[in-house]
Amino acid sequence: MDIQLDPARDDLPLMANTSHILVKHYVLDLDVDFESQVIEGTIVLFLEDGNRFKKQNSSIEEACQSESNKACKFGMPEPCHIPVTNARTLSSEMEYNDFAICSKGEKDTSDKDGNHDNQEHASGISSSKYCCDTGNHGSEDFLLVLDCCDLSVLKVEEVDVAAVPGLEKFTRSPELTVVSEEFRNQIVHELVTLPANRWREQLDYYACCSQAPGCGELLFDTDTWSLQIRKTGAQTATDFPHAIRIWYKTKPEGRSVTWTSDQSGRPCVYTVGSPINNRALFPCQEPPVAMSTWQATVRAAASFVVLMSGENSAKPTQLWEGCSSWYYYVTMPMPASTFTIAVGCWTEMKMETWSSNDLATERPFSPSEANFRHVGVCSHMEYPCRFQNASATTQEIIPHRVFAPVCLTGACQETLLRLIPPCLSAAHSVLGTHPFSRLDVLIVPANFPSLGMARPSKDKTGHTSDSGASVIKHGLNPEKIFMQVHYLKGYFLLWFLAKRLGDETYFSFLRKFVHTFHGQLILSQDFLQMLLENIPEEKRLELSVENIHQDWLESSGIPKPLQRERRAGAECGLARQVRAEVTKWIRVNRRPRKRKRREKEEVFEKLLPDQLVLLLEHLLEQKTLSPRTLQSLQRTYHLQDQDAEVRHRWCELIVKHKFTKAYKSVERFLQEDQAMGVYLYGELMVSEDARQQQLARRCFERTKEQMDRSSAQVVAEMLF
Repeated sequence: MDIQLDPARDDLPLMANTSHILVKHYVLDLDVDFESQVIEGTIVLFLEDGNRFKKQNSSIEEACQSESNKACKFGMPEPCHIPVTNARTLSSEMEYNDFAICSKGEKDTSDKDGNHDNQEHASGISSSKYCCDTGNHGSEDFLLVLDCCDLSVLKVEEVDVAAVPGLEKFTRSPELTVVSEEFRNQIVHELVTLPANRWREQLDYYACCSQAPGCGELLFDTDTWSLQIRKTGAQTATDFPHAIRIWYKTKPEGRSVTWTSDQSGRPCVYTVGSPINNRALFPCQEPPVAMSTWQATVRAAASFVVLMSGENSAKPTQLWEGCSSWYYYVTMPMPASTFTIAVGCWTEMKMETWSSNDLATERPFSPSEANFRHVGVCSHMEYPCRFQNASATTQEIIPHRVFAPVCLTGACQETLLRLIPPCLSAAHSVLGTHPFSRLDVLIVPANFPSLGMARPSKDKTGHTSDSGASVIKHGLNPEKIFMQVHYLKGYFLLWFLAKRLGDETYFSFLRKFVHTFHGQLILSQDFLQMLLENIPEEKRLELSVENIHQDWLESSGIPKPLQRERRAGAECGLARQVRAEVTKWIRVNRRPRKRKRREKEEVFEKLLPDQLVLLLEHLLEQKTLSPRTLQSLQRTYHLQDQDAEVRHRWCELIVKHKFTKAYKSVERFLQEDQAMGVYLYGELMVSEDARQQQLARRCFERTKEQMDRSSAQVVAEMLF
């Protein structure tokens, strides 16, 4: 590749050559083994070369009309009768040791099967020989480059899609009578460009193709950040096979998923907000421009539940005793980083009673909706869009499921379940049509890195090469996810705009923005430009994209407009109530231990959680608070039972004033709220108090094996 990296830096490379070729669809067939902490199987990629893709996108409406006309020529697929290749059984020459997914085994970290991993070169290709250009090499072969890290790639082969019954009609060229590379690629092209109203048929064909036999192994090589595949004699992306199958397995140390235990102590694995996204889960194209669809079959022991970011509410299918299979799919093209999976021994929570308004069921699109995609309203690439479905646009509460570890089922039943329907309804009233047809809610383990899940975007990447490869500056810096300034500024910018424009104008714009840009990649500039174009002149009040960038993005510190709003906000009723309570607590703190008999007890008002946060922040500014005052604070507001934001401020008070009686609250916070606890570790160490530092080190020793890796690395640097 032509991206030069400095090993001493923390930049993150995006290596995929998306300018030359794009993945349009992934079919994953995976086994999850908790004993070895490995996910293994195959992934089939359906590709479209860059020239065809650009030509197709040059006139979306024309392409849609063309595909609509083709639709009458294609019938439904015949049942597939193709020998299914088991993902866990490879040819003997690969010397690959099979293992059962539902039985006990040892962690496989040695790559004893003899196949090449990311530290070795496979198939005898010199990676340096093919690193200069991945487009048309003249005498050299075309190189497909995928983003890949911490994976063991076992085999790559071309898929013989022409062997699938019924697919031969997908080539309209009469001269293509002999099965050839061009013939197969023509079939794939017709398949990936089927009109959206034939999405079920398309998924069926994808599934059949993914089970088709191979028609030749492909040469491949891996380095730290990429998988490079070539076919001898294929010198351009057009000549390269457009359907390939990759046999691979993850590594226990892979950074895209976390193998851990849930709150009940049962094993689970899930995708995390990793800086490397999903490239340690499957070979993919990471740049957001590579929008694709996917379908996945995942097998696991029957005691486990498999959840994915799919459009269907999957149910388990028993394959054999002790083993189940789950199937999910997505028809809306999205970046590969949005693919998520979680496998664990969770319990599905259900409301004991449902009101008629809460009942929402999934249904397939009816024949009468067959032409819904050709209304001409949406601007995104073609897919079965809910914004074109009349019943979907009025659906306030989409179907949803809630999963939780056994120990939290009571709390979920009591608190969470009843909140989801009104939240979904509120989202619909503010933003309009739900873009997705359903929702799964999972109570994740305490080590979930919730403070920042940065994804690559155009704004964060450096120079982009002709191939489409680029670099995310400081993308691997473990401290980056804890730098929340950009999130806070973004929140307050939206709050400021809503305040300036008024709720009615602002929310009306949000609905229009979502409707206009759904299904597309957008930048903050797009948002601001459309906002200013859609508000009355009298409400702009000198607002412009340029001065918003200057005040909010390019200047450090609190933006001046926010400072003015902050001073005005300090006069609101809720803030005045908090200041009155702060005054009471300061009086309490100044009183001597022995009080006069006639002195009245302070009566404290009940405060909302946000008010409690503000109260504790004000009290943090006090130089000293006595143990008696702190104990009274805890007792008055039941601080140990409040939400994480409140408890975090409470722990800061405990640490600042060395309130030893409440150190258990600090220990609990560091174990149960690990992402937010990172800041607290810093305060414990900065205090230079031996007992507090000992507490920090003790908690870290207990939790470091379960902690998110970035969090653990940052904390270790603080402690040692």
